[in-house]
Amino acid sequence: MRRLLLLTILSCSLTGLKAQDAQKQVTVSESEKGVASYYHDKFIGRKTANGEVFTNDKFTAASNKLKLGSYVKVTNLSNGEVVYVKINDRMAASNKRLIDLASIAAKRLDFHQKGIAKVKVDVVSEEEGRAGILAQRATNAPVRNNEF
Repeated sequence: MRRLLLLTILSCSLTGLKAQDAQKQVTVSESEKGVASYYHDKFIGRKTANGEVFTNDKFTAASNKLKLGSYVKVTNLSNGEVVYVKINDRMAASNKRLIDLASIAAKRLDFHQKGIAKVKVDVVSEEEGRAGILAQRATNAPVRNNEF
């Protein structure tokens, strides 16, 4: 056990990473295009994959490709509207869409009436994601592409 601990510490120090920094690493350069949809009201009150209770008035989303707890910037490719959300749930395995948004996010992206939209999803830092969500909560206007 001591040898395993020593090897772990040694390998982290050789790569220039502290053990706690290795756990904090997040890829922020990921970007993908795909189809977005939004949650049906029947999911309100149910627990999400990370244990939070789902509500359609929080800037959250489900994805099978993105890491739980990550923050993303979603851009509607047809109109340029942008929204920031936190990934807190998974979709059905058979769902081929990239992301499933809470209704509030779909409304901000202006595709709530259509049901689906082609989007670009960029993984962002926790700091940028939280700031974007706070800005969205503070205003009724959508966040434009060039504001962050």
